[in-house]
Amino acid sequence: MIEILNTIVPVILMLAIGVIARRSNLLSREGINALKSVVVNITLPAVMLNAFATMSYSFNNIIITALMFLVCLAALLMGKLFAGGSRFVPFLTTGFEAGMLGYSLFMLLYGSENISSFAYVDLGQVLFVFTVYKILLGNDGNKKAEPKQLVSEMFHSPTIIAIIAGVILGATGLYNALIPSGVSSLIDACTDFVSAPTGAVILITIGYDLVFSDIPWKAVCKVAAARIIIMVLLRVVAGLVVHAIGMGEMLDPALNIMFILPPPYVLPVFADDENQRNFVSSSLSVITLLSIIFFIILTVVAK
Repeated sequence: MIEILNTIVPVILMLAIGVIARRSNLLSREGINALKSVVVNITLPAVMLNAFATMSYSFNNIIITALMFLVCLAALLMGKLFAGGSRFVPFLTTGFEAGMLGYSLFMLLYGSENISSFAYVDLGQVLFVFTVYKILLGNDGNKKAEPKQLVSEMFHSPTIIAIIAGVILGATGLYNALIPSGVSSLIDACTDFVSAPTGAVILITIGYDLVFSDIPWKAVCKVAAARIIIMVLLRVVAGLVVHAIGMGEMLDPALNIMFILPPPYVLPVFADDENQRNFVSSSLSVITLLSIIFFIILTVVAK
């Protein structure tokens, strides 16, 4: 019970602090946006740099990357069955907010020493979100997505830069080659120090944004149920593929965390009007709360 509480209570505490910070005006919206910027542009890239630098590379990496890309694409297509005329429902049933939530939850439950396992399953969905997801979102809106702009945004993203740097260090063997000289341990020390507050800060910002007033419950519950159904089906398929190729034992837990995550938090930015933004934001709040509940269940089972 103590082991379970050691994982669950910090999550609930940080979410509660975020809620209290909003209700008491302890933090302003500008302050929360600044915290998010610190996480997205500084602390999270440090997590990802270390994760991809310490990853073991093989042909299976390509299979898992392709698998997760196809999972996201399949979820998007399956989401169209539940769309009911809304262009945003398919985008709410695919993609995973691994950066702002997934890495933190995984490290809380399985430790930072196993974070490369989560990075395995993240790479494919990152490629999906930065390509297909954003292109279709832009093309469905009032403005067409410009390929040059998307490529520029992608390669100016600190997250993508960190992933590329990590892959170069890990896939080329440079990280391992630098171990005897102590340079690799220096890299670890820097990334560990910079990334230390990531989980706490992310959970505070999520708690701040958990607002459940004026929610169109019928529409939101429908899309949440659709996402759960789709994720359960695709998790079974992904599990069969992983076991068929004989990947490491930590890949199953990584998949479990990935498949309970909410869709990307960037989605409301693409909403065309206030009603759409309210629906998307409400859906993200409810699905995020469900993700935390599922995480608590996973924690109880894992411990």
